[in-house]
This record gives sequence, C-alpha cells and structure tokens, in this order.
Amino acid sequence: MRMALGNFPLLVEGNQPMPALSRRTNELGTENAFVVLAEVNELQRRGKNIISFCIGQPDFPTPANIQDAAIRAIRDGKHGYTPSAGIVELREAVARDIAKRRGITVSPDDVVVAAGAKPFIAYSILSVTDYGAGDEVIYPNPGFPIYESQVRAQGAVPVPIPLHEARGFNFDPDELEARITPKTRLLILNSPHNPTGGVISRPAMAAIADILRRHPQVWVFADEIYSRLVYEGDFVSITQFDDMQERTIICDGASKTWAMTGWRLGYAVNKTLAPVFSRWVTNTESCASQISQWAALEAISGPQDAADEMRKQFLERRNLIVKLLNQVPGVSSQNPGGAFYVWPNVTEACALVGAKDSEEFRARLLNEAGVAVLSDIHFGPRVPNEGQHIRFSYAASRQAIEQGVARMAEFIRANSRAKGKVAT
Repeated sequence: MRMALGNFPLLVEGNQPMPALSRRTNELGTENAFVVLAEVNELQRRGKNIISFCIGQPDFPTPANIQDAAIRAIRDGKHGYTPSAGIVELREAVARDIAKRRGITVSPDDVVVAAGAKPFIAYSILSVTDYGAGDEVIYPNPGFPIYESQVRAQGAVPVPIPLHEARGFNFDPDELEARITPKTRLLILNSPHNPTGGVISRPAMAAIADILRRHPQVWVFADEIYSRLVYEGDFVSITQFDDMQERTIICDGASKTWAMTGWRLGYAVNKTLAPVFSRWVTNTESCASQISQWAALEAISGPQDAADEMRKQFLERRNLIVKLLNQVPGVSSQNPGGAFYVWPNVTEACALVGAKDSEEFRARLLNEAGVAVLSDIHFGPRVPNEGQHIRFSYAASRQAIEQGVARMAEFIRANSRAKGKVAT
C-alpha cells in the first residue's frame, strides 16, 4: 500500500514503512505498445484468439548472413567488453553508410554505438539540457512516447508540437517558430514517423532548417530509425541542409531495417557530442554487446537482398491495409509515406459503436473482436480538432492484415447504433 509523506508516496510493507521513491521515478512514463502487448499475451494465455498489430517490430527473422556473423563472433571468442563508443570496424561502416545515403561527410570518430537507438534519446537530452533549469525540448505530438517520458525524467520542459492530418501528419512550420523560446535547447524530428507513418518532405525540411538558422541555441535530435523504409521519393535528412549537420544528432540503428529488434544495436552521429555520448555509455551500459556489434557490421556491409525484400513486402502490406481500412465503415486512412505504421481516423467508427473515444474503441476491439491496436492517447495528448485515431503496425502477415481488418469491420457493423447507415 501507499501512504503520503509530503509530496512523495511512502511504500508500506506490512506494518513497516519503506523508503520513498523519487519524484522522477513516479513521473516516468512508459511505451504503451508493451503494456498492450502484455494484455494480449494474457488474453492469449487464457485461450483467446488475438490478431495483434500493437508492436512495432518486423515479423521476419534476422537475415541468415547476419546470424552467421554473430555465430562466427561467438566462435572467434569475441565475448568481452569493447570500447564504449563501439568497435572501430562498425563505426567505420556506420560512417560510410550514413555519409553515402545522406550525401554528407562523416568520420568514424563522430559515431557512437549503444544497446539500441533508444538510449540516445536520454543521452541527448542529458547532454544539452540541465535538470530543473527550465530548458525546453520540442517534440512531435503524436509521437514516440519515450520522447516526452525522457524529457520529464531528465528535468527538462516538454513542449509538444501538434501534427495535423491535413498536412500528411506533419507540423506547421509557423507553429514550430511560435514554440521556440530562449529556453529551447532541443528539437526532436522523427521522419519517417512513429506512429503515423508520415514523412517530412524536402520543402518542409527546408522550411524547418530556415527557422532553426534563426535560433542557433537549438540542437536537433533526428530520429531516423526508419530511414530505409521510405516508399515514395528519397529519404530526406535535415543534415542535408546548410548549417544543420553540426547541430544535429543523427540516430539510427539495426532494429527495423534488418529485423534485429532483440539484438539491441543502435548508433548516433555527431562530431561534438560523440565523446559525450561515449562517456554516457561508459556510465550506463559500458558498451553494446560485442556479438551484436559484429552482427550489425555484417548487416550494414553485407548483402542487402533480405532487407530489400522486407521493404518490398512492407510496401505491399501498406497498400493492402490502407485499401482494406478505407472500406471499413466509419474509418478513413491516409497512405503513409514510410515506416510500417498506419494511423486511421476512427472518429465516425467510434460514434457508430457508441465508444466515447479511440481508447474505448481500442479496448472493445481487443476484448470483443480479438484485434489488438494502440489508440492515439498512447502517443501523447490527443491533438484538438484532429479527431480520433488508432495505430496499426503492419509488420504483420497479409493473412493477419486481412483477417484483422475484417474482424474490425464486423465489430463495427455488429455494434453500430445506426445499422441502417452501415453497409453490410
């Protein structure tokens, strides 16, 4: 049980009071994809058939050549610590790859490797803001929930900027400029975007760069983990614009491109902050798994046939799920430009089934139809006047997509309060 002690909760075990937890701990957020996944696992344990679209991880195995590289590393005795920044071979490969695909100059000394890309969110905020000083971080809303969670945990001030459906789930550059103050220290960009699949176009990125040139105190965290999963046109990085690379932290990794989520291997690139990030790694995880580093070296440097095939299948699945969702009563979906997420508007569907909002709709869809998705409030406060949305991860089989959307359609038809208005 809990008791109050000033502003801090006091844990009680039996009759013995326990030391209080920190305010930081009590305010720490989470990633609701894993919360819903736990619900799914529990329902499946009870024997319920669930089709899950809640977790953002490829359903493909890690390519065989990458697996083989990891096995070779194990057999060759590569079991120990590495430099905190990562093995030089991997940092050289990352530098070459980042430079080639973005058309910029990158040195291996600019690269730091970690156990996944996610730690660099915290490392970046820790490196450019001071706890309790009122330093501000602007981040997209809806957005990856760990952005806001880490901003709060590190004692900075979260400043959400709304994404608009009418803009292809991009923000209005004028709204960005209005949010920048002398206290702004960091802008988080995520393109392609989780959860909407939106992509920042070259003209929009140029407008962002123009604004940032007027505010030289602002760093940029460019979350580019889905950079190889762009389906129309070329991937655009803000580092490709004048004066932007020096102040931008490029964050990328192996998880999404090569189906390596569980290998936990990511990297960040910035000349000034690389030595700082290396110290943060030393202070926290020591280094990424050496075995995963050698696997990632093969992923980046080896044949790309498997990665290309995965991207092809993601594109086919995107086209399928968007087509099917737009046939569901009360649902409309844009065609996302990247990643493997779709963010359909379910405002009308909520009204049809009598759900007060997308979260109630999500919960009923899970428990009554056996379809697991996430709701918009899992990615930040709902943006005013933007309606209700849910997120599907289409990193799932064609069969799962077809069956899951069919279940959703039947759920809406069976529960509609205006059945005469719903096509059968």
